Amino acid sequence: MVQLEQDGVARRIIAAIKTRIHSGAYRPGDRLPSTRAFAAEWGASRTTVTAAYSQLDAEGYLIIRQGARAIVAPGLEKASGEAPVAAASPRHLSAFARRLLTLPPTALAQPAKIADFRYGDLSGADFPVLAWRRASNKAIVNRAARLRYGDPQGSSGLRNALQAYLWRARGINCTPDQIVIVNGSQQGLDLCARLLLDPGDPFVIENPGYLLARHAFVAAGGIAVPVPVDADGLRTEKLPPARLAYVTPSHQFPLGGMLSATRRRSLLAWAAGTRAYIVEDDYDGEYRHDISPIPPLQALDADTVIYVGTLSKTLSPTLRLGYLVVPVSLRRAFGEAKRLTDRHAPMLEQDVLAELLASGAYERHVRSIRRKNAERRQVLLKALTDHLGPRVTVAGADTGLHVVAWMNGIDAGREPAIIAAARAAGIGLYPVSPLYDPSEPRPETAGFILGYAGLDAEALRRGVAVLATILAEHR
Repeated sequence: MVQLEQDGVARRIIAAIKTRIHSGAYRPGDRLPSTRAFAAEWGASRTTVTAAYSQLDAEGYLIIRQGARAIVAPGLEKASGEAPVAAASPRHLSAFARRLLTLPPTALAQPAKIADFRYGDLSGADFPVLAWRRASNKAIVNRAARLRYGDPQGSSGLRNALQAYLWRARGINCTPDQIVIVNGSQQGLDLCARLLLDPGDPFVIENPGYLLARHAFVAAGGIAVPVPVDADGLRTEKLPPARLAYVTPSHQFPLGGMLSATRRRSLLAWAAGTRAYIVEDDYDGEYRHDISPIPPLQALDADTVIYVGTLSKTLSPTLRLGYLVVPVSLRRAFGEAKRLTDRHAPMLEQDVLAELLASGAYERHVRSIRRKNAERRQVLLKALTDHLGPRVTVAGADTGLHVVAWMNGIDAGREPAIIAAARAAGIGLYPVSPLYDPSEPRPETAGFILGYAGLDAEALRRGVAVLATILAEHR
């Protein structure tokens, strides 16, 4: 404890002397007070001051000679006319950085007290604590004798386990070498953007669509070409030439439509004719409440489709583990890009997930939370019917972890006031309108995304009841 206190005093002395040098109070060639005098000034021991002087000597701020007082080293004076550095004015930014700064900032709202309908949240009570703990213990005990960097595409154990799972659960036929483990699906989208788009290249994106996917492609220099969606997903008859198309065919985000069989074939034919790739984001494909999950596009054309999967909707958005299934021709490019980005995803978490998949614990967990979220969905739909009735039209309720609620008779221009009133009442509410391309017309009716996977039944009922009261005041 005494040593820690002395180190802290020494650090403060070093900082004080540097400040005096930088401000010009101490100039090159000036003699500093003796260690005895400086110790008296600071109420410190001479040993502490001597240690501080020695550190400054090592860093080149002071020159210390035996039997003489320390002097300020030359070359530290302020240049004539030197202006202070403005922290808010970078000297130079790349085109990539400049594009990032043009994107709208993300607002970070505080959690709501009664009910936060933010999409993407999961219930902490649903996390498989015991299964995760058992798998973690096994992964730690079975750690390799030598710790080293891993394969940038991911551990062989996890990729083998994922290959088998994807075949069982999603009908995807691939080899482990086609799988790339990423730090969440967002990193997967960023890799797709960097590897498939050059500045100025057009890319097709659903309108409305997932905002962070659009941002990833725009940041890489791509030019967004919004294509409208309807109840059958992307309207493929309106597809223009492009380098890639980003789609959510199993559950269109946010409106919830499923890409029909006819449009799936039309989309694949478009990709073949334009030599474009399709980035298929299967963000919540595990959650089909009425029938089995819809087979992915990747199962129809493994050479054209890059499949993006995530664990954020089944285990936790904090885990940051996802995966890509890439065409064989792109495997090396994605592997090298992953190596340069961050070497590889965390190895311990990969080993834990591999054990969960191999043991069957992951699929048992998915069945459990699919049932729990189906129950939450029913509670939400009943509450909307009971409190709002014909005043609300619900879309996208057949699958996923959210619905879109269109507030009949309420103009979209009222959304900001409704959101503010809801926040004041303890309700987190999120509009659909920002997910539309800014250059395209937006809906005239107010609409909100209601995520339900992070809420219990009581919070869902109370949240809708409070929302109904607020809406009645804003008609």
